[in-house]
Amino acid sequence: MGAIQHEQPHVRRSSSMSFALRWKHENLRLILIVGLISIAMIFMFMMMLHGTATKKVSVVVNGQESVVYTKQWVLQSFLDEQGISVGEHDRLSAELGTKLKSGDRIAIDHAQPVQLTADGETKTLYTVAKTVGTVLNELKVPVGELDKVSPAIDADLTENRAIQIVRVKKETEEVSESIAFDVEKKNDPQLVKGKEQIVQEGQEGLLLKTKEKLFEDGKLVSEQVVDEKVKSESINKIVAIGTKNPVVALSASSPNLQDVMKSGVSFGVKQVINNVTLTAYSAGASSTGKSAEHPQYGLTSSGTRVTEGRTIAVDPKVIPLGWWVYIDGLGFRRAEDTGSAVKGNKVDVYFDSNDYANRFGTKRGYTIYVIGPKKPTAD
Repeated sequence: MGAIQHEQPHVRRSSSMSFALRWKHENLRLILIVGLISIAMIFMFMMMLHGTATKKVSVVVNGQESVVYTKQWVLQSFLDEQGISVGEHDRLSAELGTKLKSGDRIAIDHAQPVQLTADGETKTLYTVAKTVGTVLNELKVPVGELDKVSPAIDADLTENRAIQIVRVKKETEEVSESIAFDVEKKNDPQLVKGKEQIVQEGQEGLLLKTKEKLFEDGKLVSEQVVDEKVKSESINKIVAIGTKNPVVALSASSPNLQDVMKSGVSFGVKQVINNVTLTAYSAGASSTGKSAEHPQYGLTSSGTRVTEGRTIAVDPKVIPLGWWVYIDGLGFRRAEDTGSAVKGNKVDVYFDSNDYANRFGTKRGYTIYVIGPKKPTAD
């Protein structure tokens, strides 16, 4: 049997095709590489053109604006080129690494030191503000409604740039104060002269006051009363002052104090009673409560029968019964009767006429001279 023969031309055709495909693939890759390199070079060229192009930039430094032409394309480089320094407290409208382009506007505000005194301390702060109010707002310094700011909030900063804040605080306080009582003195005819007697004890009142206090930086600078209210009234102390002449235990052996002459008669006086009150009475029922049919009608407490021009009713503690007295304006009278209303320096004068006794009324300021058991005579 003979060997099988393969067709050689078929193998050679396959190798040629592979070579062609390989050459095409390699050239395509080369073309791509060359294209990428060209694009990169074009980009770099454009960047170089952009970086070296002249730009028109507006610069505002502390409110003063100027136009600058520059080929710098980074803000930091531009500022260095222009000799403009920016401190840590200064305010810049853009970041230092910002890329510049024509038409940009760059604002720079240089911060200035401010000496601020507040809350017990003084410190130096930095600000770009121009007025006191904007400085405090920028630095976030609180200012109360009552606080005092110097210079004023709306004032421009002065050259020394010093600001002082005085903290003002207002407080109200309620305090109690006593109201002093007065002392009233009242004459008491039932109390012996020289004696005093407390009729009513005094009591202090209570006054509530509302005070408004003003503090500056913790120190009290003023206070004033803004309201008052009486919680309880004071009660006056009442003192009775004796006006009654002291009662002297008189007797027939009591010595005469003086000799006087009255109605042409000279007699010795054992006691002088001033400021005596005189009233009048009669034997009738309106004065004594006894009618004419009453067995005691017309009889005095001493047992004598009432006699006009002689009989008087007295307080026996002042004038002993049976004693004679001399009353200015009336003459000699004898103490023979008493009465429930006749006390102290009071004398009831007897008259036969009830109408006259009523008309007599009350007479004050009389002087009575106490004589003794015997009536004085002219001889």
